[in-house]
Amino acid sequence: MLLDTASLYFRAYFGVPESVKAPDGTPVNAVRGLLDFIARLVQDHHPDDLVACMDFDWRPQWRVDLIPTYKAHRVAEEAPAGSAEPDEEEVPDTLSPQVPIIEDVLDALGIARIGAAGYEADDVIGTLTARAKGPVDIVTGDRDLFQLVDDRRGIRVLYPLKGVGTLQLTDEALLREKYGVDGPGYADLALLRGDPSDGLPGVPGVGEKTAAKLLATYGDLAGIMAAAEDPTSKVTPAQRKRLLEARPYVAVAPKVVKVASDVAVPDVDHALPAEPADPERLEALAAQWGLGGALHRLLVTLHR
Repeated sequence: MLLDTASLYFRAYFGVPESVKAPDGTPVNAVRGLLDFIARLVQDHHPDDLVACMDFDWRPQWRVDLIPTYKAHRVAEEAPAGSAEPDEEEVPDTLSPQVPIIEDVLDALGIARIGAAGYEADDVIGTLTARAKGPVDIVTGDRDLFQLVDDRRGIRVLYPLKGVGTLQLTDEALLREKYGVDGPGYADLALLRGDPSDGLPGVPGVGEKTAAKLLATYGDLAGIMAAAEDPTSKVTPAQRKRLLEARPYVAVAPKVVKVASDVAVPDVDHALPAEPADPERLEALAAQWGLGGALHRLLVTLHR
């Protein structure tokens, strides 16, 4: 089981009241909510391995170089030119201080936590999925990861509809029913349609339904562009014009939209921990941040 950790703690932050605080008054709603999410996921799905995948760079420069609008609307503060540090993401003031606490607690629990410099959690997930020798459940509220769905390899996305107790089990049948594509086809669909939440413009005038029809007719992005270039094809004049005008975008967008599968990630033990890695540290964190019931519930679930 691979967790898109930021996606889950954002969801926890907005789903658990901010009145949930540590003894010193620091909000810990995202921390406690995430612990409860993990407990529920382990309880319901019994993974052998569990990895909390992290954004070490939420807006990699190599993606911005290809599409400058990529996540541009979410930048709170730009990093200095030439800096190795990523731009600062716009995050609620009371969520940012909770992220280091989440990292400390996961480490003390012994839950594998993996990121890679210059890459997003999506890319870590893509890499670990590519390397997996058995079935993989990816837990994320980000539809971009639908591109990894593969029934043959047992790869599916658990997409939270309401918390993690109500999940959309996303397999190829569901993708075909909802979007008319398979996993790899979803990346082409997203590229054509665009995604305002990620600053991806898409092809003007090509929405989700049109993109799905084009993919059904011509197979993939390369087939669609070949048809647009072919004056004898059945692409409508309006679609042909839009597609040909969008060639510069279409040429670079696949590298931005498709998650990486070859990231250098650390080789750590992914097994679900039977005991906390650092019980004393965990006890201190529990007391300092008032993690109480949420941490207890997770420990009970982990150690069954």
